[in-house]
Amino acid sequence: MPIPAEDITGLVLAGGRGSRMGGVDKGLQNHLGMPLALHSLLRLQGQVGSAMLNANRNLGAYESMGVPVWPDSQADFAGPLAGMLVGLEHCETPWLVTVPCDTPNFPNDLVERLAAAAQAEDAEIAMAATREPDEQGQTVVQVQPVFCLLKSSLLESMQAFLDSGQRKIDRWTAQHRCATVVFDDSAEFFNANTMEELRKLG
Repeated sequence: MPIPAEDITGLVLAGGRGSRMGGVDKGLQNHLGMPLALHSLLRLQGQVGSAMLNANRNLGAYESMGVPVWPDSQADFAGPLAGMLVGLEHCETPWLVTVPCDTPNFPNDLVERLAAAAQAEDAEIAMAATREPDEQGQTVVQVQPVFCLLKSSLLESMQAFLDSGQRKIDRWTAQHRCATVVFDDSAEFFNANTMEELRKLG
C-alpha cells in the first residue's frame, strides 16, 4: 500500500542567505506576482497532508503565507540540513519531504514518486535526480538532494551529524538507505540562484 499523503509533512526551505542574489531574502522575491516561496508552498501543499516553512528572516512575511514558520535551531545559516533538522523537530507525521523555495516548477507528482520509491526499496530517504550534461557533454544522473523525502525517525542521526560540525547533505544521506528517483524533465528543477535566473523562470 502506498504511503498516504496525510503521513507526509511538507517543508519549504527558505532559510538561506541568498548570497548569490546579493543577500536578499530569496523566498520573498517576486515571481509572477507572488513570492517565490509561496509558489513552492502552494505546489507542495497539493501533495502532502500538512506543510510548514523554514525561514530565518522576515518571519512575519512568511507567517502571512498561512503555515507554521520555523527558524533554524542551528546558528549562522548552517545550510539546507539545518532547515531539514528543524522540519524533523516539528514533524508530527512518519515522513517529511523538503523542497527549496527557489524552484517553483518542481513536478506535481514529486512526492508521490519519492514515496513510491522509498516504499519499494525499503529506503529511509528518497531523493529526486535529473539527467544533466557533464563537462564532456555526456548525460549523467545528478541527484537533487534538497528534494528529499525522509523518515522523521532520522532526527537523532541528523542532529548528531550537525553537532559534529558537518554540513554536507550527501555525506549525511550516505549513512542511510537511499532511493533515487530520476525525473525526465530537468527544466522542472530549474532554480533561481541569481536575479538573472529569476528573470528566466517560466
